Amino acid sequence: MPLKLRLGNWIGLAAIVVLVDQWTKHLVRGALRNGEVIRVTDWFDLVLAFNPGAAFSLLADQSGWQRWFFVALAAVICGWLLRLLARHQHEFLQPLAFSLIIGGAIGNVIDRFVFGAVVDFLYFHIGRYGWPAFNVADSAICVGVALMILAQLREHRHLHAQEKLS
Repeated sequence: MPLKLRLGNWIGLAAIVVLVDQWTKHLVRGALRNGEVIRVTDWFDLVLAFNPGAAFSLLADQSGWQRWFFVALAAVICGWLLRLLARHQHEFLQPLAFSLIIGGAIGNVIDRFVFGAVVDFLYFHIGRYGWPAFNVADSAICVGVALMILAQLREHRHLHAQEKLS
């Protein structure tokens, strides 16, 4: 019997993502000063960084307009995803993806309102070469996007198989 969840369950999942994201950022802000690094392993550090831009510090060097641009962009995307979530709430993979993305986007928007930048703290690297620091919200967004792509590929494969049977 497939798992059937309602819209409230999916919104609850998004809220959990926001809470975990904000809680972990709170812990890191309490433990580290801006720019401070704690080496955890040879390939992973905890850092405290404030990113006024988007992924890979896109537009971080701008005068501040990007803060409101990213807030507005997140609001539009969350609105669109909420509509899709309501339409697909009784499925599993798509609403899971939408919920993760919505929760991650809201977590980062909270940072933009409170700090004017997104709090990042997870830093993976090999020697001096590393992936830009990120956070729980960014992770939820990336997993959500990957799940959206997977769901679309599965749907495309399913439709293609039905066309062959026709």
